[in-house]
Amino acid sequence: MRNVLISGASIAGPALAYWLQRKGFSVTVVERSPGPRNGGQAIDIRGVALDVVDRMGLGERIRAARTRMRGMSMLDSAGNELFRSEEHTISGGRLDNEDVELLREDLTAMLHEATKDQVEYVFGDSITALRQDERGVRVEFEHGGFRTFDFVIGADGLHSTVRRLAFGPEQQFSSHLGQYLAIFPMTNFLGLDNWQVWFQDGATGAGGGVYPVRDNTELRVTLGFRSEPVTYDYRDTDQQKRLMAERLAGLGWEVPKLLSAMAEAPDFYFDVMSQIHMDRWTTGRVALVGDAGYCASVLSGQGTSLALVGAYVLAEELGRPGVDHTSAFAAYERRMRPFVALNQALATENPDGPAPEESLNRAKNAISLDVDGSAD
Repeated sequence: MRNVLISGASIAGPALAYWLQRKGFSVTVVERSPGPRNGGQAIDIRGVALDVVDRMGLGERIRAARTRMRGMSMLDSAGNELFRSEEHTISGGRLDNEDVELLREDLTAMLHEATKDQVEYVFGDSITALRQDERGVRVEFEHGGFRTFDFVIGADGLHSTVRRLAFGPEQQFSSHLGQYLAIFPMTNFLGLDNWQVWFQDGATGAGGGVYPVRDNTELRVTLGFRSEPVTYDYRDTDQQKRLMAERLAGLGWEVPKLLSAMAEAPDFYFDVMSQIHMDRWTTGRVALVGDAGYCASVLSGQGTSLALVGAYVLAEELGRPGVDHTSAFAAYERRMRPFVALNQALATENPDGPAPEESLNRAKNAISLDVDGSAD
């Protein structure tokens, strides 16, 4: 039985594990965090990615967990309403389509539950070294020891360790999109009822939004600012909170309360909005999937869908009977590249707002799950 190590247990990793174990692989997932990650924003599953979760048998549960937004308001930095809509939201797009918006932590929990009995999960550890030859990949771990696997897959996000070890430093693949984003939870002190409120300072580009979750008992807060590249430690949350507070200082409305809650938030996400562009996602017996290989950024609204579809396609190609991994990896890249290119363009061609509906519809369905080696 061929064995595979997947680095990362967010979305792409467990989804890939699900499909590989069904094709007869022995699968291990290693994750730096001590357990499935909590927190994070509402994410979207769209187009062909919905077919993937339906084939996993998770479609009904995922649709039941969707957010129930009724609309949104846009405010200026002083809290004056500029416009409102009951047709679309910033986070989820049009309210009358079949796309599903749900909390990232809910999807992560469902994927973990669907795989934990068939897949070995190693939480609280990470990869420190890779050495591959014609027979396999020797992997060393942060907490000691080594194991050898037939394949190693990096599903470990924008700051992928597997990508760094197998392909080189992140900066040679990263494209800065000019924004930084923070996400954290707090109590619903505004009493919002399935309604989003967004705000922006036109002069600085700083702003954010709040929307209720968990039956309107909790808010998920998104804060952001525009900037040229900033040097920071992506594992130092205190430094990141200070940086966000400095950039949003002086904004009106309820921003001081949001910043106060941010300072105490136990679950906190902060990162640069950037994309990953690579000439190849595979080398030898190592491959990348999801944000590790082709991050489109939160600004595209398609990161989750790319992760789910990429995991499905990679597992399908690697699991074909009688096909060697070199051919399988080549087919994975051939099928995914047009899909990735269209979805990354959603962010770069529309940096100041949602992509046109026509562009989004084309991008989210620009691949077939059943056509051998080709995209629609």
